[in-house]
This record gives sequence, C-alpha cells and structure tokens, in this order.
Amino acid sequence: MQTPYFLIDKERIEDNLKLLRRLMDDTGCKILLAQKCFSCYGLYPLISKYLAGATSSGLYEARLCHEEMQGKENHVFSPAFKDEDIDEICGICDHIVFNSPAQLIRFGQKAKDVGLQIGLRINPECSTQEGHAIYDPCAPGSRLGTTLAVFEESIRRNPSLLSLIDGLHFHTLCEQNSDDLKTTLDAVVNKFGKYLSDMKWINFGGGHHITRADYDIELLERCIIRMRDEYSLQVYLEPGEAVALNAGELHTTILEIQPADEQGISNVILDTSAACHMPDVIEMPYTPPLQHAEIISNPSHQSHLYRLGGPTCLSGDVIGLYKFDHKLEEGEELIFDDMVIYSMVKTNTFNGMPLPDIYIKQSSEKCTLWKTFGYEDFKSRI
Repeated sequence: MQTPYFLIDKERIEDNLKLLRRLMDDTGCKILLAQKCFSCYGLYPLISKYLAGATSSGLYEARLCHEEMQGKENHVFSPAFKDEDIDEICGICDHIVFNSPAQLIRFGQKAKDVGLQIGLRINPECSTQEGHAIYDPCAPGSRLGTTLAVFEESIRRNPSLLSLIDGLHFHTLCEQNSDDLKTTLDAVVNKFGKYLSDMKWINFGGGHHITRADYDIELLERCIIRMRDEYSLQVYLEPGEAVALNAGELHTTILEIQPADEQGISNVILDTSAACHMPDVIEMPYTPPLQHAEIISNPSHQSHLYRLGGPTCLSGDVIGLYKFDHKLEEGEELIFDDMVIYSMVKTNTFNGMPLPDIYIKQSSEKCTLWKTFGYEDFKSRI
C-alpha cells in the first residue's frame, strides 16, 4: 500500500451506526447522513441498513444519494438553488429546505406540486460557538437561515407563505455536545414556538458529536422527545462526523528531515499535505491526532520535536508540531487519526499533488482498495 492513503475502518463505522440506530429506535427521530462530511458511497449499503437516508448540499450530492441509497429519504438544502437544477432536484428528492422566504416563493410551489416536503431554514440568532466563527451560522451578518424578523415580515406581506412550509430546519452546531443543542432549541422555541404547531417536522441539522465518548445522549433524547411530545413533530438530525468519527486514518511517509533549529525543532516533509489532503487543519485551524506522538504547543527545548509539513510550495502547508518518543527516520510511515471526516471530501490537487488512495478495512486482516487516483484525475479537474 503506497502512501499517502486513507484507510476507513468499516467495523468502527458500523459501531457508530449502531449507536445512532438505537437513538432512532428509542426516540422515534430520523437520522440522515450529512454527505458534505462523508460521502464514501462504497459504504452506503451499510449506512442504509441503519439510517433513514442522507442530506445533500446541492444537486450532485442529491444525485449520489438517489443513486446509491435507493429507497431511503433524500433531503437537500442550499443557500440558493439554480433554476437549471430545480427540476432534477424535485425529481429525485423527498425534502427540500430553502434558506430564505425569497427562495421559498421562487421554487416552493413547484416543489410542493410534485410532492416534496418543504422546509425553511431558520436562524435562531443564538451562537454557541467558541473560537470557530467560520463555522458559526449565527454569527453577525450570517447568510444562512431566516431570522424571526425576516420570517414574520415575509408572512405579513404574503400570508399564504406559511401554508407552503411543512417543517423548520436549523443548523448551528459544529462538533458540539447536547448542552449546546438544548440552548439552541430553547432559543428556537422562544422565537418560533408559535409556528411549530403548524409544522409536520423539525430538523436539528448537524454538528452533533453523538458518537463521541463524552457526549450526553440522554440530554439529546430529552430534546428530541420535547419536540415530539409538545408539538407532535417528527424530528430529524443530520450528523456527518458522528457517522465516521474516529473511523479512519491517513497514512503518510517521511520524505526528508531537515536540521534542527535553535529550539531543537526539525522540519519534516511528508508525502501528504495539509493544504491538499486535510484542509481543515488550515481552515479551522487545528492539529490532527498522530499515532505514537504528542501534540506540542510550547516546545521548551524538548527532545525529538518535529514540525510536520507537506511538499507543496505553500509555506503555511504545516500540519503541526509533535513530540515523539524516538528519533524519526526518512522513509518512516506516520499515521494520522480521525481523518475521513471532511478530509476526503475536501481533498484537492494544488501543485499537482496526487490524491490519496482510499482503502476500506473490512476486518483486522483484510483491506480492500476502493478508489485510486492518478494523473488523469489531476488533469481532468483543471
């Protein structure tokens, strides 16, 4: 197996799915795979055994769900839909969520006429983010979701608008626990509660780290049951990371180790790139976990300190600073953990970097090559 490559652990995926399925069975909620986070359709037959379907961010993801999860629910949301896409979307989706009253007015009746459930994304204006404004849909000036003021002004101008809406959707979380969901849900009820009795469903969106070890599932269940019992609503959740959390690795090889600087830190050039193969390292930013190494924030002249980076021309193509228990050698293989959520869907070929192959680990002994990439993949993307 030639590095770099992603390795997806099928058994760990299934463990996550079993937990999500229990939540569905215990509360009556429906859970959808957020394809924007994990769209390895080679595992869609497995995911379909446990979840209600998938949610899409536009036409292409909707096509993928339609083709690879036949018979399951297909939901779609976009900040703005294109006229040339809407007919096909209406032909393959079950639910469509609009971002604004203007989009609802433009496309809602057409979607309703062919049998789709119609949703409107709301902005409860309740931020629970800490330090990741780029992922905060409730940040000032957000283009995502309809505020109460805009919602009510639109209804005042067009009272029939409310009759088009089957459900409300909010998505405000990012890798968060259920206490933040409760805070958000309280804000939703406070602002939009008087409209909930007219709805068929409510969608809590994504960002729920349900399969994380310290996640408070009992509180999540109470949030779901509250909406179910008080308003007779079908509750949807759209986690992406929870499906594939801690279920994949990115393997890489050391190409060169440069001499240590005055702090004792050596730059290491890998055959994988933060910019190309794990862009969230730069976007979030964050330092990914690495097997047999410790993430370091303060070097303080420790031994075996290495700054890992990629082979691109971008000076900021740095993965992080790590301390090892041994001296690294060129040609040594390193393994980053929790690397199949978002990393695979965000890969790119900047600098002509090859895309990593994708393997699926079926058991402790068996790995199957699912997807390989070459020069033509780079050339066709230009």
